[in-house]
Amino acid sequence: MYSLNCKGRLLSWEDPIVMGILNMTPDSFYSGSRIQSEEKLIAQGEKMLADGAAILDLGGLSSRPGAAEIPVDEEIRRVVPAVQLLAGRFPAAFISVDSYRYKVAEAALEAGASIINDIGASKQENLAALAASKGVPYICMHMRGNPANMQNLTDYEDITREILDYFIGRKDECIRMGLRDLIIDPGFGFAKTTAQNFLVLKKMKVLKMLGLPVLAGLSRKATVYKTLGIKPEDSLNGTTVLHTLALEQGADILRVHDVKEAREAIRLWKSYASA
Repeated sequence: MYSLNCKGRLLSWEDPIVMGILNMTPDSFYSGSRIQSEEKLIAQGEKMLADGAAILDLGGLSSRPGAAEIPVDEEIRRVVPAVQLLAGRFPAAFISVDSYRYKVAEAALEAGASIINDIGASKQENLAALAASKGVPYICMHMRGNPANMQNLTDYEDITREILDYFIGRKDECIRMGLRDLIIDPGFGFAKTTAQNFLVLKKMKVLKMLGLPVLAGLSRKATVYKTLGIKPEDSLNGTTVLHTLALEQGADILRVHDVKEAREAIRLWKSYASA
């Protein structure tokens, strides 16, 4: 059983949980996740919560391969009003901010978010220190470089060992700075080839030795649609297959575009695992 302290409220679970993706971006790789109005944000957030999402993960900067950065002020303009709107409309919801920038995460926490999802895990921005100072959970993802150049940084001697060593070091650093709630994310699609993504997925259970919740972000990614020769819009079935494999390999949190289908995968996997 895991339990996270989110600004004094506990998010606890025994069975794997689902994090729903809300993108306040015009250029997310999956068109179905792009939200351009308050009405759509409320409707999508409401649907995800009704379908069983434990966390709503909101971001304002695309992290797809090759994505260009936007000014920090623009990311804040996209994220903060959206967090305020969700927190006001759904006060019981747990909201995470998906960013690798200190000022954006700080502003989102003040607006009502209670979890930091840092895809950069950057020591320069040091969002882990921010999470420690604010007493909120911190999601640390493995990545090299940044979205613009990460796919040129895929040379590993032993990718599974290097990811494990990375998280061992990050766990120690986070403990030293007083961070209490840490979640780790192997970073599927970030500085990894398709073949490497499958290998990391196949051996993901090794990360369980760290005693931390493991998040798997596989939803509609290139590993699915490029392998099958389809578009992101047609990759729900393939996503569900990889979610099932991730659950078998110890995933505790599934970060998804399609909450209902992910929850169904968890229910079926649980029945299978307990048979």
